[in-house]
Amino acid sequence: MSITEHELEIKLEGVEDPDLGEDIVSLGLVNDVTIDDETARISLAFNTPYAPSEMEIGNQVREVIEDAGLEADLRAHVGEDHGFDDEVLPRVRNVIAVSSGKGGVGKTTVAANLAAGLEKRGAMVGLLDADIHGPNVPQILPPESDPGVTPNEEIVPPRSDGVRIISMGMMMEDEDDPAILRGPMVNKFMMKFLEGVEWGRLDYLIVDLPPGTGDATLNLLQSMPVTGSVVVTTPQEMALDDTRKGIQMFNKHDTPVLGVVENMSSFICPSCGDQHGLFGTGGADTIVDKYDVPLLGRIPIHPDFGADGSEGALVKDDDSEVQSHLEDVVGEVADRIGETNRRTVSENITQEPANKLPTETED
Repeated sequence: MSITEHELEIKLEGVEDPDLGEDIVSLGLVNDVTIDDETARISLAFNTPYAPSEMEIGNQVREVIEDAGLEADLRAHVGEDHGFDDEVLPRVRNVIAVSSGKGGVGKTTVAANLAAGLEKRGAMVGLLDADIHGPNVPQILPPESDPGVTPNEEIVPPRSDGVRIISMGMMMEDEDDPAILRGPMVNKFMMKFLEGVEWGRLDYLIVDLPPGTGDATLNLLQSMPVTGSVVVTTPQEMALDDTRKGIQMFNKHDTPVLGVVENMSSFICPSCGDQHGLFGTGGADTIVDKYDVPLLGRIPIHPDFGADGSEGALVKDDDSEVQSHLEDVVGEVADRIGETNRRTVSENITQEPANKLPTETED
């Protein structure tokens, strides 16, 4: 006798969320279970494409379905009922802010490699260079064309190796021209970048914020549904002091801090292989311990990955010694986004059996 939908849902209670510590049914992560012609169609309240943890949960769900003698058809859907904003940037699933307390710590390089790394995994990714005064994204991810304009005068971002990017650096006639803008003009450009860009459908929009805790950052937090923030620092105490201020700012605006990336964590001698902490060691650990945020990874000093960045994303360079460190950071960030999203679902969704949702997308 074939298994019923109710019986299959009971079996799914054996699949535990590795981050939240409860089963996916109790957490409200199962939208709908339907069995039709020996195929089990499961709708999951997932919103983080290519996150390793969610892919693993999906694999466990498939195993449960196959053990029940059925074919698996998994889909993902979240919406307003799950606690997500459908009005601001409705076609963008996740907005990730990359910030630093001070300049010169490699924030833009981390942001560009995060965007490229998520795109490498198969996601649709955009990168917004919100550092109006120091727009360096085009140096790392050179655009393949000039920005376009829609009939509604929205900016169409060009691509750079698969990543859609927009930056003040594209608006300057000479790349060496200084962006001499006062507060009102900065805010005007920021709002144009926030509201006047036709991104299309994105899984992730990475926003490279200007360093510090100024108006541009506050405008973003007040204007966009930010999923979470990634804070970049170096081990030096001065950088760590500014990093603490940045974390406190995000906390005051109820923006989840996904974690800290410690850049320039050490120097590995190319001749002897010895590791040296030129800027100190373990500095980010003090941030992690005090604010209870994850350490997303440590990136060593390398000629290809300096504070000034380099042309091209090393996360896609198979010959780079830094690639594995960057891939680890990308995976950790994606998992923390997934954890944040699933926690949002569990806090907002009712635990009553849901009706089948009509606007599902394939996982």
